[in-house]
Amino acid sequence: MNKKYASFATLALIMAVAPSARAQTPAPETLIRFAMQRSTPVSAAGCLPHAGATVTVKSLGEVEVMNVDASGLPPHVGFDLFVIQLPNAPFGLAWYQGDMESNADGRAQGTFIGRFNEETFIVAPGTGVAPVVHDADASSNPLTAPVHTFHVGLWFNSPTDAANAGCPATVTPFNGEHNAGVQALTTNGFSKENGPLRGLKP
Repeated sequence: MNKKYASFATLALIMAVAPSARAQTPAPETLIRFAMQRSTPVSAAGCLPHAGATVTVKSLGEVEVMNVDASGLPPHVGFDLFVIQLPNAPFGLAWYQGDMESNADGRAQGTFIGRFNEETFIVAPGTGVAPVVHDADASSNPLTAPVHTFHVGLWFNSPTDAANAGCPATVTPFNGEHNAGVQALTTNGFSKENGPLRGLKP
């Protein structure tokens, strides 16, 4: 066979096989969906019996979008969402994402943009001075190697609102002023080391 025609034949074969090879390569997971359920103290108190949430995280490549759709909450109540190291107390390291507020039907929705995948972590290579804005603030940070935070938790913004819902009136630091209520929902259906955010590849 003429070398020229041989080259064309080889190229045609490569082009014919390539699409099939690409089809067999699994596409990276770009969307995960998981549930949040009542926290341990809320379940123990028997409050919020119908509360839960569905969380969807979609990768946009350089960033993720997290949508939280919660229901079964008391109406017209504020909540605070955190990405956390551990689903239950003592929670480990936590990162404040933002606020949600329930409507008249006890449903709350929130959209948050950030890094919510298997590389989500907190790190402090050294200690340094930290701003003290509230009395509960630390004046310096602890030293820590990278710690992954694969869980999600939702807290009552107010201990009073929690008590009015029949839940413990525990005061926690999980809001902007560090005077939040008890944890309402969490991803404690997953193990400590394998929180749901670990399931999304960057």
